[in-house]
Amino acid sequence: MTTALSPENKATAAPEKAVPEMSMPAKPKRNKFAFACAILASMTSILLGYDIGVMSGAIIYIKRDLKIGDGKIQVLTGILNIFSLIGSCAAGRTSDWIGRRYTIVLAGAIFFVGAILMGFATNYAFLMFGRFVAGIGVGYALMIAPVYTAEVSPASSRGFLNSFPEVFINAGILLGYVSNYAFSKLPENLSWRFMLGVGAIPSVFLAVGVLAMPESPRWLVMQGRLGEARSVLYKTSDSHDEAELRLSDIKLAAGIPADCNDDIVKVEKKNSHGEGVWKELLLRPTPAVRRVLIAAIGIHFFQQASGIDAVVLYSPRIFKSAGLKSDNQQLLATVAVGFVKTVFILVATFFLDRIGRRPLLLSSVGGMVLSLLTLGMSLTVVDHTVDKKVMWAVVLSITTVMTYVATFSIGAGPITWVYSSEIFPLRLRAQGASMGVIVNRVTSGVISMTFLSLSKAITTGGAFFLFGGIATVAWVFFYTFLPETQGKMLEEMDELFEKFNWRDSKSKKSGEVELETKE
Repeated sequence: MTTALSPENKATAAPEKAVPEMSMPAKPKRNKFAFACAILASMTSILLGYDIGVMSGAIIYIKRDLKIGDGKIQVLTGILNIFSLIGSCAAGRTSDWIGRRYTIVLAGAIFFVGAILMGFATNYAFLMFGRFVAGIGVGYALMIAPVYTAEVSPASSRGFLNSFPEVFINAGILLGYVSNYAFSKLPENLSWRFMLGVGAIPSVFLAVGVLAMPESPRWLVMQGRLGEARSVLYKTSDSHDEAELRLSDIKLAAGIPADCNDDIVKVEKKNSHGEGVWKELLLRPTPAVRRVLIAAIGIHFFQQASGIDAVVLYSPRIFKSAGLKSDNQQLLATVAVGFVKTVFILVATFFLDRIGRRPLLLSSVGGMVLSLLTLGMSLTVVDHTVDKKVMWAVVLSITTVMTYVATFSIGAGPITWVYSSEIFPLRLRAQGASMGVIVNRVTSGVISMTFLSLSKAITTGGAFFLFGGIATVAWVFFYTFLPETQGKMLEEMDELFEKFNWRDSKSKKSGEVELETKE
């Protein structure tokens, strides 16, 4: 047996052999390093979460202070999702140009300016401009956090680490709800301005934290900086062998010979900055890329079309429909929603790499269907008994709001970001992920800007029956179209999607998918 890993041999080994043989002692530190990188990158998601949470309560006081109707409130609430498209569209190219790390800094800086503008807004038009600026920052943040986290994470813990963006979205929502309650006692003309303006604080911490992050190893390879990429992979992989395997796969995907060991190499411009990517994604996709694109777009669409942002943004209004009359009662119940969402997303992070994406997603959406249909039924009962409060229906309405956000958070919430960020090939990842975010934000914007009108047209209960129907369609789509990606290397996704057949996975255990080549 060899003794190459003993301390004595390592001390006397040649310099070029010393670095590879040091992987075993450094393993715990590397795992912690990947964890820290994922935490710092995912903090960008607080920006979106805080805005969603804080607007649910702020619109109560904005409506009274600026004397505007439900039409303008809907637009004000949902328009940030549309504005974020600008950031999402630009984020893919920007992150390929300046790197994932500095794109995170840019996202925080833009949101900081937007939050300050909203805090000092003097009228509706000024407030809309502030949301325009903040929306661009949110678009950047939504796209770059899951991409960076997926690219630094080892396969063994990628699901756990890449669920962090959703964790921080939920943490931001909870902070927004707490901010609503904390500033609700101020005069109306100050309360909503403090609620919105305080959102600038997280972006400052984010900018400072990014200084401790390395650049994504995949972006470094795309720039031909193999030595730096190798160094990052040694720190973020579970073992030396895994680091070398990851580097080899990334080089292959970037068009660099696998046997190239130079620290710096020249990479063709089309590989380093994404030229031709849109043709490969949209005009001439391979069957595998087409399936990946449909899967990414589908999972983002159904995540939002099932009504989560309607519940989160308009929870005070929903609780008012359920029978809670005072602002204080509505805001306290909303804080409970934020707490439940945060607790269950934390639970989900520990199951993603144990149970797998597919079983969690299907269980989650099944729970959402039951919750939405029950919520629709209970709200309909409350709506038709205005003269006499039906206590069981009131309690059931509040309870099913909680079960809906809980089942969403344990699967559909985090898995959407995990799944869509890990299935695209390296050459298509930034732009492909940005397309998923665009669909996510457009769908969220449509739901946010039409929910009040929809509730008036078909009642609030009817709106949730509609969302329940959409969630049912989502379950069928996920069951038939999405393979399990647990434990797979990012560079294996083409083959996984090309060979997946849902019928082959029916009899398999949770988290297992048999791949059989189609004839």
